[in-house]
Amino acid sequence: MYMSDISSEKNTSIIYSSDQAFNSLYTGNVFEAASKHWTPVEVAVKAASFLATYSGVKILDIGSGAGKFCLVAAHHSPRAYFTGIEQREYLVTMCNKLKKDLHLTNVTFFHKNMTDEDFSAYNNFYFYNSFYENKTGTQKIDYEVRYDEKLYDYYNLVLYKKLQKLPAGTRIVTYHSLGIEMPPGYEIVNSEFADFLKFWVKL
Repeated sequence: MYMSDISSEKNTSIIYSSDQAFNSLYTGNVFEAASKHWTPVEVAVKAASFLATYSGVKILDIGSGAGKFCLVAAHHSPRAYFTGIEQREYLVTMCNKLKKDLHLTNVTFFHKNMTDEDFSAYNNFYFYNSFYENKTGTQKIDYEVRYDEKLYDYYNLVLYKKLQKLPAGTRIVTYHSLGIEMPPGYEIVNSEFADFLKFWVKL
């Protein structure tokens, strides 16, 4: 369930070089979920480049899972500060240990549901459709949380309302999202990976 230990001899540049290398830090169900649920390294780097607009910018990962986006992004954008919120406590514990093992000081993780988070404390956001598990027939990370089709709709509505309140200039990157969580006023300024990765700015 938890990551394998990082050898002191392992070069950190190798860890961040590929999905295979980074995912080797995970074990058990966390490793098994990697190809489906955790952000690819290349996507994390591109998203971080768009979101880390200035030194000290605060970036929130909405449903951070195993922390892969935040950890990779923090490595590649050391002047930005990344926060991951995740409702599975064991993943948060794992991620906070992993950030220490990787010697990252610009990232942290909290055990929290996004409905309880104050979005005004952040400047930019990353969202890898963390609600989709609630849809019937989708692959689940685990069965530590309750799944319900109604939760999918509810979470998207809450996120919609939170994003609606943010100021002009806010940047958001979505990955594998249907866009139903995005309120009017946000414009897609770029997309990659066959439009699965979208870059938004609030006008």
